[in-house]
Amino acid sequence: MTDDSAKLELTFSQFLEVTNIATGTYAPVAGFMGSADLKSVVSDMRLTDGSPFPIPIVLQTKKELADRFAGRDSIELVFAGKTVAQLSISEIFDVNLIEIARAVFGTDSFDHPGVRFMAGDPSRNVMIAGIPQQVVTRQSGFGSWDMTPAESRAYIAEMGWQTVAGFQTRNVPHRAHEYLQRTALEVCDGLLIHPLVGWKKKGDFTPEAVLAGYQALISNYYPANRVKLALLLAPMRYAGPREALLHAIIRRNYGCTHFIVGRDHAGVGDFYGKYDAHALADRFRGELGIEILKLAGPFYCPACDGIATEKTCKHVHESPDSVDHIAGTAMRQMLSAGGKPQPHLMRQEVLDALKNVDLFVTGEDQ
Repeated sequence: MTDDSAKLELTFSQFLEVTNIATGTYAPVAGFMGSADLKSVVSDMRLTDGSPFPIPIVLQTKKELADRFAGRDSIELVFAGKTVAQLSISEIFDVNLIEIARAVFGTDSFDHPGVRFMAGDPSRNVMIAGIPQQVVTRQSGFGSWDMTPAESRAYIAEMGWQTVAGFQTRNVPHRAHEYLQRTALEVCDGLLIHPLVGWKKKGDFTPEAVLAGYQALISNYYPANRVKLALLLAPMRYAGPREALLHAIIRRNYGCTHFIVGRDHAGVGDFYGKYDAHALADRFRGELGIEILKLAGPFYCPACDGIATEKTCKHVHESPDSVDHIAGTAMRQMLSAGGKPQPHLMRQEVLDALKNVDLFVTGEDQ
């Protein structure tokens, strides 16, 4: 007879974290963090062994559930009614979610989606540390788009790319991101376009929209032998500079030698400065195992008649309102209102691809 007291039902995001740990997406993290590593990551952005790591990778649950596991060496992790892994338990401990959120996100405001995700339910303040074992192969529904780090590294080796730039996004492609990608292709052999399609806040683009948009852009405009599209199935944290470092570490594990960090990377609202992620990357220069391409935020300048940045365009300094700033937030707002971005903001082929999919996330279930 199955012992239900030794089972923990996972949310979708927790299931993704189990599989990401197992595939090495978060290496050198090999399991859900214990109290010592969690404290070190929150305070210093390092594991206890000194390795840079900026975001907690933890398994949260409620006290009444965790109490059932006291004294057990392992439990079953269950998702959608099926056992997906065995967790070898090393520690069970309580935390102050608000204190962790304040340190990681720089705020404890529930206006911040990452704070809501971590601390929105104060009863989920117990962490279970341990290493997932016997993890089932993830069936995500995205087929070959859902690549593991090992599969990505094998593809890069097959292509013979010596240098590869990774590009993180949660949005459908617009011309500013295309500018950053083309800049990276000028200095690297290959480009891994790696959209995040796990949990995202209400109003963000759906995975289907992001995938359709990038398929249209790549097939129409990029050389097939220099660009690879794959999906990163992981929750979005919206942690700004800290998440930029996490995204870089993940792409290092996927075989990238370079990683693009642009304007307000992984930011939300006005919680972070425009180039805070650049400054934090400088603090860890030479330690991440990947080179950070610190690129300025592109915009469309009518006087220049093209995409430019504050590093290449004089007009934005003389008259800041004379340029069209291009950002995912603005594109989402325009499309949700039924508008059509102009060709200098978004490719027509991308807009055509978006006509046949649901565009926006409608809830924030984890």
